[in-house]
Amino acid sequence: MSKILMITGDFVEDYENMVPFQALQACGHDVDAVCPDKKAGQTVKTAIHDFEGDQTYTEKPGHNFALNASFDDVNVDDYDGLYIPGGRAPEYLRLNNKVIAMVKAFFDANKPVSSICHGPQLLAAAGVLDGKKVSAYPACEPEIKLAGATYVSVGMDEAITDGKLVTGPAWPAHPALLRQFMALL
Repeated sequence: MSKILMITGDFVEDYENMVPFQALQACGHDVDAVCPDKKAGQTVKTAIHDFEGDQTYTEKPGHNFALNASFDDVNVDDYDGLYIPGGRAPEYLRLNNKVIAMVKAFFDANKPVSSICHGPQLLAAAGVLDGKKVSAYPACEPEIKLAGATYVSVGMDEAITDGKLVTGPAWPAHPALLRQFMALL
């Protein structure tokens, strides 16, 4: 099975971090979850985003998620695919030059990449979306378009694949997103 890198951070969306991490492992994949400036065994705080009829999602404290690998030890060549969860983590992870370089390396090597919700903010910052069809949380549409991609509005439980990139709008898309990502792996 494949070895997958997950780049995560504090206040990542709980389900978008926990569910793919566990589901990919349950399907036999090896997943290394890393965060800049943190080592294996340390944790990131998560946030639970829910859709409760407001103009946007609500946010509540989530679980502490234990990282199982150290960011500084990552060698992109060792991985077959990349997964980037959403939540608030991508908005500050995109400011880290090492994270940006890792993301670019996966695209340069034409390896499968999957990203959900606000995760495509990180892809936009890395400059890898030009010409792609991308789904994301609807509030990310302007950034997706500014990055040269076509924003595709799909149901919250749907995902799309464009080449080696799989994206979806929010955690209800996990079944579709993970099915499409694993097909690429």
